[in-house]
Amino acid sequence: MRVVVAMSGGVDSSVVAGLMHEAGHEVIGVTLQLYDHGAATGRKGACCAGQDIHDARNVADRLGIAHYVIDAEAAFRAAVIGDFADAYADGRTPVPCVRCNQHLKFGDLLGLARDLGAEALATGHYVRREEGAEGAELHRAVDARRDQSWFLFATTRDQLAFARFPLGTMPDKDAVRAEAARMHLPVAEKPDSQDICFVPSGTYADIVAKLRPDATAPGEIVTEDGAVLDHHQGIARYTVGQAKRLGAASGHVVTRIDAARRRIVVGPRGAGGREVRIAEPNWLIDPPAAPFRASVKLRAGETPHPAEIDIARNLVTLDIPALAAPGQACVVYRDTRVLGGGFIL
Repeated sequence: MRVVVAMSGGVDSSVVAGLMHEAGHEVIGVTLQLYDHGAATGRKGACCAGQDIHDARNVADRLGIAHYVIDAEAAFRAAVIGDFADAYADGRTPVPCVRCNQHLKFGDLLGLARDLGAEALATGHYVRREEGAEGAELHRAVDARRDQSWFLFATTRDQLAFARFPLGTMPDKDAVRAEAARMHLPVAEKPDSQDICFVPSGTYADIVAKLRPDATAPGEIVTEDGAVLDHHQGIARYTVGQAKRLGAASGHVVTRIDAARRRIVVGPRGAGGREVRIAEPNWLIDPPAAPFRASVKLRAGETPHPAEIDIARNLVTLDIPALAAPGQACVVYRDTRVLGGGFIL
């Protein structure tokens, strides 16, 4: 069949293109040029900019497949970078990878794949897509250290049916690099991209400062009853649950960010609540009428929490209190399967 492969210029998506080509499909490689900061064009560990585009083209040439570069800078700036800065200014902790997957890769790129007459869009994400009784299901990758299912909770059922994830069954990254070497791909030893691809140098706060300087203005670190413990250099530098860089408030943890008054509110370690409300929910199941039991992850790398899920009320009730950071994702699992989730309010 005709398959569009999202090629970022890294080893993962390059191996996906190679595997799809070897399987006999007609492969069309597409690279979304997301940004092109001057410092990013030659920097190792970038993604979808500068040298990465040349690397993707070289891989396509090696495989003998078609390759196109799509200028997506404006869309990326609005849907991902702008949202990133606005979230910090509002006291939330954004997840730019979720927004990029949601709007760019499984939004614009998937639409382009359909326009090109493709029957599938393949990506280098470490997740598994399995056919279940009610259609396509999203599952954790075999390699738990690389699993990216938390970042794909916003993928709709229709998008998931169209998607393919060849790396989800790979045992580890070494196996992926071995495949790249076997296919003689020029990116076999290329370093992995960094967590926030659009921060070419310095810190993410530097990006926020340019777009929303109010998020990096000084303010107070206070207790819940308003006692001032120290001062900070911008709410964008903090997230709920953070216990570092608190100065004289060391020993506490961030429990809340009061964006209107530029205050970081702290409390004792172990603080937290049981109720988590979510917005922009996306469910990969037929929602049951009654609340049900499952497990949830409030951050990408944490151990799942047992909880009760009430889809009708967009409410998750944790068995054990925890600190949930507004803006992060609350993703619901049953064993390895992603049932859905939403953004934490």
